[in-house]
Amino acid sequence: MTTTKVQAERTEAQKQHRNILLVFAGLVMTMLLASLDQTIFSTALPTIVGELHGVDLMLWVITIYILASTITLPIYGKMGDLLGRKGIFMGAITLFIIGSIVGGFAQDMTWLIIGRGVQGLGGGGLMVLSQAIIADVVPARERGKYMGIMGGVFALSSVAGPLLGGWFTEEVTWRWCLWMNIPLGLMALAAAFFFLHLPETDTAHRPRIDVAGMLLLALASTALVLTTTWGGSTYAWDSAIVLSLIAVTLVAAVLFVLVENRAEAPIMSMKLFREPNFIKTTVAGLVIGVAMFGALAYLPTFLQMVTGANATQSGLLMIPMMGGLLVTSIGSGAFVSKTGRYKWFPVVGTFVVAGALALLSTMNAELPVWIICCYLALLGIGLGLGMQILVLIVQNTFPNSQVGMATAANNYFRQIGASIGTAVVGSLFVTNLGNLLAERLPSTGAGAPGGANSFTPDLVRELPDAVRHVIVGAYSDALTPVFLYMVPIVIAAAIVLVFLTEKPLATSIERDGRQGQHPETSSGPPLKETRSVVAPAPGPRRRAGVKADEVPRPMADGHEPRHRAASPEGDPAPDA
Repeated sequence: MTTTKVQAERTEAQKQHRNILLVFAGLVMTMLLASLDQTIFSTALPTIVGELHGVDLMLWVITIYILASTITLPIYGKMGDLLGRKGIFMGAITLFIIGSIVGGFAQDMTWLIIGRGVQGLGGGGLMVLSQAIIADVVPARERGKYMGIMGGVFALSSVAGPLLGGWFTEEVTWRWCLWMNIPLGLMALAAAFFFLHLPETDTAHRPRIDVAGMLLLALASTALVLTTTWGGSTYAWDSAIVLSLIAVTLVAAVLFVLVENRAEAPIMSMKLFREPNFIKTTVAGLVIGVAMFGALAYLPTFLQMVTGANATQSGLLMIPMMGGLLVTSIGSGAFVSKTGRYKWFPVVGTFVVAGALALLSTMNAELPVWIICCYLALLGIGLGLGMQILVLIVQNTFPNSQVGMATAANNYFRQIGASIGTAVVGSLFVTNLGNLLAERLPSTGAGAPGGANSFTPDLVRELPDAVRHVIVGAYSDALTPVFLYMVPIVIAAAIVLVFLTEKPLATSIERDGRQGQHPETSSGPPLKETRSVVAPAPGPRRRAGVKADEVPRPMADGHEPRHRAASPEGDPAPDA
């Protein structure tokens, strides 16, 4: 190879690497935008609902966002596969900004919840499309380090969100929790417009959009979350409303499966569930969603009400969890990119999450704050080890033409878990709290004009010691037992992950079921994907029996191709 050719290839590699970094910077910004909005209200929420006189509607401020984003996840994923991701991505950012404006100017709980719902409709696209776009430009073998950083972004927002929420609440106004999304959203729009250049999507033979599947999925998701939100709190579990919601969930789910089996381009193809690794990672993702969001949504409230921390201090107390998640997420991603090994990260991480939840269930008003911080650090370590690796496993299982749908489906079930976790934890917490306050503090006024619904951390701190101790004890005893309820299902998810099949990570980007070849290296840019055959670069040892000009057939029917450049199991396929 001539020196000139080597220099040209090196220049091209540097250019591709620079383009990937620019795209990645924009994706990180949008991930930060969406993830901040899942956590920023945690410290501001007690003050917000106290001012707007809506403690009984507190869980809806968080639940509506998760519900709306959950419903749209599969829609964004499939539409990105069919129509291309850039335009849809920018539309999601715009919708997110509109929701921030509506919620930021809300004068009552109804408009705040509406604004949060609109935000969620856009936020679902920000999360899933960011992950799918990375799969458009980076092969799975190198994707670990990028996915790890994305997990680190969530870790950063898990602390930055509560800190910003506390600071805005105390120093300016809680409305900036929403208004700040306007400049950040505009910056994300600009980054997507100028830097995001993706492979063109073939729209010549565009299939019919699965509208029926979208509507049925939205109906089933909404009915399920309403069941978990209202059941046992607003309405009895055996009430007509809750039983009707359960029936709607089951009927809509069955009809959805039937429709997807007949749809030309299903929004969530049932063929995804033929892959054992997809099933295992999806089950684990759902359970992790229950544990993670159920805990994160109400821990800051516990810290404010029970330990006496103000909004900013409760955000600072979440730093240990952020530190643990940040280190393990980035570290595990880098290790996966370097070695190609990934199976035991989510297994160990899920067991660690179970242990952390068990420890959190022992918290009380007398427990030293530094011990609580240690428990939170352990929770972060566990989440960081597995959360992004599960997404990587899913993406490595399917070709690029299906990666949006597969990523969205996996995220959908994790968000269903988040919806259920937030709703169930919130429902149990509010119900337990109401019962305990009624039992221990019959005169619920206790200095609060709006009764128990208007308790804020500042108000509780100003109450007489006898009354304050009763309220603090009620908050502690209402929340901590809920953590223990989640431990068995998290352990079950960890056992499921033990049976994952560790398939080699793809070293090039698959499109339309084709498998290209790429040097087995963790450095350097991915190959430019074309319809022509890409011969392997010199250096790595070629597998016996595989020719450079062999291209595998699309695996639309779920069968193995007759010729493979690299077998998913690591062995060459025999010639037919």
